[in-house]
Amino acid sequence: MMRYGIVGSGMMGQEHIRNIALLADTAVTAYVEPDDGMAAATRGLVPEAARCADLTGLLRRNDVDALVIASPNHCHLGQLQEIAATRAVPILVEKPLYTETRQEDDLAAFAAHYPAPIWVAMEYRYMPPVAKFREMVEQATGGVKMLTIREHRFPFLEKVGDWNRFNRNTGGTLVEKCCHFFDLMRLILRDEPVRVMASAGQAVNHMSERYHGEMPDIWDHGYVIVDFAKGARAMLELCMFAEGSDYQEEISAIGPDGKIQSFVPGPTRFWNFDVGPQPVPHLIVSPRHPTGPRRVDVPVDKQLLEAGDHNGATYYQHLRFLEAVRKGRRPEVTLADGAAAVRMGLAAQEAAMTGKAVSLTR
Repeated sequence: MMRYGIVGSGMMGQEHIRNIALLADTAVTAYVEPDDGMAAATRGLVPEAARCADLTGLLRRNDVDALVIASPNHCHLGQLQEIAATRAVPILVEKPLYTETRQEDDLAAFAAHYPAPIWVAMEYRYMPPVAKFREMVEQATGGVKMLTIREHRFPFLEKVGDWNRFNRNTGGTLVEKCCHFFDLMRLILRDEPVRVMASAGQAVNHMSERYHGEMPDIWDHGYVIVDFAKGARAMLELCMFAEGSDYQEEISAIGPDGKIQSFVPGPTRFWNFDVGPQPVPHLIVSPRHPTGPRRVDVPVDKQLLEAGDHNGATYYQHLRFLEAVRKGRRPEVTLADGAAAVRMGLAAQEAAMTGKAVSLTR
């Protein structure tokens, strides 16, 4: 039996809880959630779990074997450091690992001495149509030269205390939202970025909102271009006022032999079923010679779709995290991977603010 403690059981923490419930021989035994409304919702999911007043109280318990950190972004690094100072247990920590460039050295110091496995929650890797894309991409393209990731989606959701409305808490939209995509770029291209260019801003969302007299400063759209060391180029197109789209994520890779595309619908709970059933996730493989695109459907189990907003990915991520902990394997998404994605996001934020390309070479 693997017994989990949840650090932050808001919207994402509850998704983790629902997916842990689908795993064999697991239980959520305790959680930290300062908001009473979110704590009540958590109690509805795991009525036997204990609500702890703080992380210190959670770490004192002897019925917690692993932790899931799903607190606000700016809390992650400090919580990791507190855990390291108390007792080392396996951790699955939500992205982003940190929110400011100055914190990178602190994360490196933590990583150098923490003895237990840590897995960074890059759920998008494990969306079935994205995983299938990764499996087929080299053969379909003959080696990727151009990679494009498009996310057309809904605005930022309301979070407890409105923490996600401000860059100081999130790291900025190109960190908070887009570190997933920078992680995918590195993973798909099997290479490291050397230069980032970007144009982004706030055009539609949250502009009429005020919190203690302050207007949100999170961006809602942008383009990012990334040059990689071996010559490939990647682009991200983000729009957060496009929830009417049939597909939320579209990924395209092109090489000398052909093109492959992945199409991923958004969360089931946001789909307007009055217009018909939600689209089926699928790939399109388009060889150059002979021409002739073919479609490969990648349906996702309905139970997994109902358990969260990430196309089944959270379940598959937890399954692999659990296997890694039980069998002593190295985490598939390491602290180095998580840090690299944040580094790219912060560079993109800087490039968009300054209008200048940002070098990532050291």
